[in-house]
Amino acid sequence: MTVNYGVVLVTAASEAEAENLAKSLVEHKLAACVSLSPIRSIYTWQGEIHAESEWQLVIKTDLAKFEALKTKLQELHSYEVPEIIAIPIIAGSDAYLNWVGQSLSL
Repeated sequence: MTVNYGVVLVTAASEAEAENLAKSLVEHKLAACVSLSPIRSIYTWQGEIHAESEWQLVIKTDLAKFEALKTKLQELHSYEVPEIIAIPIIAGSDAYLNWVGQSLSL
């Protein structure tokens, strides 16, 4: 079986929401690690341009878990249409990727 690790990007409205999402994903073994950073986003929503402070979640996972991860995020997220974007990891440190795999299967 080939493992397909990836990074999933998600934004959240607040630090508290980002932490709640991250903890839930790690607790449910849907993410090995989630990094959180404050960001500023400019986007169009319902025909208007918005500029908002948000929190970026960088979620390290096995993309075989993507559907379950997406479902959990949609269940918990405050946004009507949350950003949930998966990017495959095409290369990485063997030690780190082994840790990701072990963290998701414990």
